Amino acid sequence: MSSCRFYESKFPEVDDVVMVKITSIKEVGAYVELEEYGNIEGVILMKELSKRRIRSVQKLVRVGRRESVLVQRVDTEKGYIDLSKSKVTPEEATQCNERFQKSKMVHSVVSHVAKRMGMETEDLYKKVGWPLYKKYGHAYDAFKLAIANPDAVFGEFNLEKPLFDDLMANISRKLTPQKVKLRADLEIQCYGTEGVEAVKKAIKAAEMLSTEDTPIKIRLIAPPTYVMTTTSINKNEDIELMERAIEAAKKSIETEQGGRLTVVMKPKMVSEYDERELQDLMERAERENADVSGDDSEGDEI
Repeated sequence: MSSCRFYESKFPEVDDVVMVKITSIKEVGAYVELEEYGNIEGVILMKELSKRRIRSVQKLVRVGRRESVLVQRVDTEKGYIDLSKSKVTPEEATQCNERFQKSKMVHSVVSHVAKRMGMETEDLYKKVGWPLYKKYGHAYDAFKLAIANPDAVFGEFNLEKPLFDDLMANISRKLTPQKVKLRADLEIQCYGTEGVEAVKKAIKAAEMLSTEDTPIKIRLIAPPTYVMTTTSINKNEDIELMERAIEAAKKSIETEQGGRLTVVMKPKMVSEYDERELQDLMERAERENADVSGDDSEGDEI
């Protein structure tokens, strides 16, 4: 990634919470680079690593890992920055990470397009990136708007067509939401006389909360284990939808005598590896069920 800073300001402000990358750990503390500010160097003094007594620095910070830290002092002449990890709240760390991920995406677009156009990354930031930060609060938000209405965002810049086309192609490719897979693991069982029908009814109650964009499916792995899945481009909203679907199934099954639903794994985004593992599990369960059926048939013949 280009070493050009992400923002127009060359240094962060005191009390800003910024993302840093740990480069080395010494007796005085942890030395870091501020990627957002062109990899300028800073230090987290040992006493600022944690509010608690430090027994093992390695458990707090590791070389190569990114951390959210508070800016305590900025020496613009020497280009040096004092930082604190201990003074950052969990909420501030979350906000810092979200901003950093957005800024990193913007930087990826700007640096890639600049290279293709034979420009310096900083020149393209000056031409487009930094003005968008000023106007929209964050250039990422401007890029997102540009996907739907390019002229509304970039019309004022009078960009040359090759630059405009390349910029929009990169923005569309990198910022268009990608579908992710969501999954929850459940145990659904009912020992009543209508147990099988009660389970089917509970599953239907959950799947009826599906939407056109977020179809919810519940599949049997092996009684009483079921898996709920969907694909999503709005992860947080659709996880909430799955939670409501689980509650609907739970309410349905618990109206029956001996009915119970247990959440083994709450709804969450899963990887391709998780999906392959699930598919292997289901295929193995199908083979085992087929073997049992075969055995029962042979027994009947005997």
